[in-house]
Amino acid sequence: MTAGALRVERHDAYVLATLDRPERRNAIDQATIDDLHALCAELEASPAPLVLAGAGGVFAGGADIAQLRDRRADDALRGINATAFARVHALPMPVIAALEGFALGGGAELAFAADIRFASPTLRLGNPEPGLGILAAAGATWRLPEIAGHGVAADLLLTARIVDADEALRLGIVSRVVDDPLAEAIAAAEQIASLDALAIQATKRALAAPRAEHPRIDCEEQAVLFESPEKERRMTEFLERKARR
Repeated sequence: MTAGALRVERHDAYVLATLDRPERRNAIDQATIDDLHALCAELEASPAPLVLAGAGGVFAGGADIAQLRDRRADDALRGINATAFARVHALPMPVIAALEGFALGGGAELAFAADIRFASPTLRLGNPEPGLGILAAAGATWRLPEIAGHGVAADLLLTARIVDADEALRLGIVSRVVDDPLAEAIAAAEQIASLDALAIQATKRALAAPRAEHPRIDCEEQAVLFESPEKERRMTEFLERKARR
């Protein structure tokens, strides 16, 4: 476990990273970004499912406004938050976000960077950045259209409207609304870890590929898996179980 803006717990099947600034509604500051980069470096070298959560019943109330106020054009061009969230999204194994309370601004954009999102009934999600004189520049303008469609993204980003859990589910932004999204996320991570890691990584790469690369990328990924010892082992075990029935 590491202390700091991000509390990291390493389990056999998954890694749990908790945004841990509850006194600031887990506002995403530079320390959080630095911790995310350090965690990504670890998970790039040793892939495992990642569960993202927030402390104190809140995922993240946004980026740290005090720090944002002091940033200038050069900071924007560095893509401080955008670069970290892109790295999270590009991790080899799936990223699952457990969303409670506020997931606003940069918090929503970090949630959009996950592969799967589970929500508590308490969720309030949106991007209020235009009310603060900026745009949602850490992924919302292109990830949200990919997740929920251009019309939904335009509605939410251009009005700065905040949606609750039920509407987020209806719009396809979250996969499930459950009483305990962290438990649901951990269960999903454990299920993923029980599957073949190479097959999961190949599936994630195929999902991320542009439409024009299909079906070529699917066939190329499958060609590698068809030669893997794990495919042989798992299919042999399946056939043996079937024969014993």
